[in-house]
Amino acid sequence: ALSEVLGAEVVSCLNRAMAALRDIWEEIGIAEEQRLERTEVVRKHIKSLLDMMVAEEESLKERLLKSIAMCRKELNVLCEELQLDPVEVEEDSTVLQMEKNLRTHVEVLLKQKRDRKQELKTLQDRDQSLCNILCTTPFCIGSKAVPSLEDLDQYRRHVACLTAEKARGGKGQEMFLSSKRQIILLMEELDHTPDTSFEQAVVCEDEKAFCLSPANMAALQSLLQQLEARQSLNEAVCAELRSRILMLWERLQVPAEEREASVVH
Repeated sequence: ALSEVLGAEVVSCLNRAMAALRDIWEEIGIAEEQRLERTEVVRKHIKSLLDMMVAEEESLKERLLKSIAMCRKELNVLCEELQLDPVEVEEDSTVLQMEKNLRTHVEVLLKQKRDRKQELKTLQDRDQSLCNILCTTPFCIGSKAVPSLEDLDQYRRHVACLTAEKARGGKGQEMFLSSKRQIILLMEELDHTPDTSFEQAVVCEDEKAFCLSPANMAALQSLLQQLEARQSLNEAVCAELRSRILMLWERLQVPAEEREASVVH
């Protein structure tokens, strides 16, 4: 085995080193008693070095086992948050391989969690923007920290429907602008000052501030019809008054010069 070969090589290296030390001690005249002391120092030094190496490897094993326990715990939490089946890991693999596999699974699920939350944030921002334009209620997705794949799919369809509705609302914007121009002209002719919050919103310079909801569009048409009715009524009253004035002129035989002076008004 590889470990036996390495062990034999280590023993061989140690024997060569001790033989070299003995030769040096003999050559320089180190007494036998001092040689024994020096040999003991070498033994303790080698033992300390080996003990330190074993302790480091034991510490590595403990870190791997702790990482495995933490990864298992985190995987269970992530699977529950993401509504996924528990992750199965090969139990017969080595500690090192098991730790790597578990850590890889955690990284994959953490990315899924980040991606889902980011997509949810994007959909919520888009939804809120569309709801502000269309005067609708934002999509209700509940209070889940991480949306399910089904939740996101429903949300996407909801936002797609609102986007299509907004596109159809382009005609509504044209209708609003046309009605707004007519309403402003009628108000000027009738000497009418906008006195309700709705009328003020209609004639406001910020055209994007007006909500193009069905209720608002119906109220807009109702306001336009009311102003047109008032204009028609005023025109009818004026025509009747002009007719009566003409009849009175004829009865009173008012000269043409005086009539022409009054026509200006």
